[in-house]
Amino acid sequence: MKLLLAATLAFALYAQAPSSSYRIENVPLPRDIAPEVSAIAVAQDGKLAACFRRGYLYLMDPATSRWSRFASGFQTPLGVLPGKPGEFFVAHLPEFTRVVDTDNDGKADLYETISDAWGMSGNYHEFIGGPVRDAQGNFYISLGLASNGAEPRPPVRGELTTRGRQSSQPAEGKISRVGHYSPVYLRGCSVKIAPTGELSLISCGFRQPNGLGFNAEGDLFASDNQGDWVGTSPLHHITPNAFHGHPASLNWAPWFQGRDPVEAPNEELDRLRKPPAILFPQNDMGGSVTQPLLDSTNGAFGPYSGQMLVAEWTYPRILRADLEKVGGQYQGAAFILVEGNGLRAGNNRIAFSSDGRSLYTAQTSRIWGTSEGLQRIVYTGKAPMDILRMRLTRTGFRLTFTKPAITAAASDPNNYSLTHYYYRYHSTYGSPKTDVTPVKVIAATPSPDGLHVDLTLDKLVPGRLYELRPARITSRDGEPLSTVEAAYTLNRLLDSPP
Repeated sequence: MKLLLAATLAFALYAQAPSSSYRIENVPLPRDIAPEVSAIAVAQDGKLAACFRRGYLYLMDPATSRWSRFASGFQTPLGVLPGKPGEFFVAHLPEFTRVVDTDNDGKADLYETISDAWGMSGNYHEFIGGPVRDAQGNFYISLGLASNGAEPRPPVRGELTTRGRQSSQPAEGKISRVGHYSPVYLRGCSVKIAPTGELSLISCGFRQPNGLGFNAEGDLFASDNQGDWVGTSPLHHITPNAFHGHPASLNWAPWFQGRDPVEAPNEELDRLRKPPAILFPQNDMGGSVTQPLLDSTNGAFGPYSGQMLVAEWTYPRILRADLEKVGGQYQGAAFILVEGNGLRAGNNRIAFSSDGRSLYTAQTSRIWGTSEGLQRIVYTGKAPMDILRMRLTRTGFRLTFTKPAITAAASDPNNYSLTHYYYRYHSTYGSPKTDVTPVKVIAATPSPDGLHVDLTLDKLVPGRLYELRPARITSRDGEPLSTVEAAYTLNRLLDSPP
């Protein structure tokens, strides 16, 4: 979320050609209101619910494009979820609130606090992600850390601790400091809120988990943002008692036994952490990734149904993640779905229209940003020539195309430029690509129908990010491959034990 000039230059270097498969439309907003759209969702009746950072919740009728104010008084609302007709759940900084229109006049008249059981230090960086809801009716939110660029400020809610910031006696091998910090209860954690309002800790180790989403199997995922202890923006699979890498929130993990995180050895933290399922190469793909959203449109939005779309805040992009399980854990490939072509930056939340043909994207500048507003990404019905999937094999990777490829180009190993590298796990802000190593493609073997090609490599190395840059591949109907980069996070090999 920094160095916007560098971000602009990176976009200029890596921008894809505009695609005829998707067009970008600007959605007019209510008059006389700051156009900082911080959260969106589509209700059962097809109306679009949009939160504005100044504290409002508006509804838009897509048939008329008319807006009406439904509720107000929220403090930086960053998530909204529809319930029954006339009911919405709003995640804003101080609490998780249910708002209901009980008299059917189009405006909320009931405001009910479901939970406010987490801490607040007054630090400007303590954002909130979610909400999402499971089949049992439980809600999930994620809580960001405090920034080391600012101190707590009153009023503080909950226990305030100085533990886990910096060691007074740094020792060799100890982390000594954490950077972003967790001064109050559950900052840097994911939590579950029961329908009754009871809150419980699920996992810790996040820096700024700005978005939650379920995949097709019902497993919960969270994005996080590059920074201290986070070398590049990741997508994490959330499981009970998992530690996702940032040590600050170990303050609140019962299984850490009350120890001070800054006294933990680096090697211990590295052993404890659960690696991300997906890493988005910094600047090439992600700058600050936000909400992950399952494409459950059954093809109405293109060929990517079943994959997760991921909003991107720093760049004018929407990303996608193709996940698979290896050795019982998720890993997989990342791609750019849409880039530029009129799309703005600041994409904070996304939601499908009721017919699945459009993806709304809410954009907010939030202090350091560059764009704000509301846009709609519309699938034109023209299928792109793209790499649909990149899956691990015992000898390399299998690529699946959205259209049959010309065999001569697909079978040329020189058309697949591959490198592998890793991002460092350390307290420094971000990480360069480390140990960048060219990967030799020994053979490229396409299937007879042209929809698959198996890449045979000289070696596979776990714990590396494999970056693929294809070239000169064309569909049989003459369309160039739109994929400029694919990145596979190789945590485990296929023969790895569960």
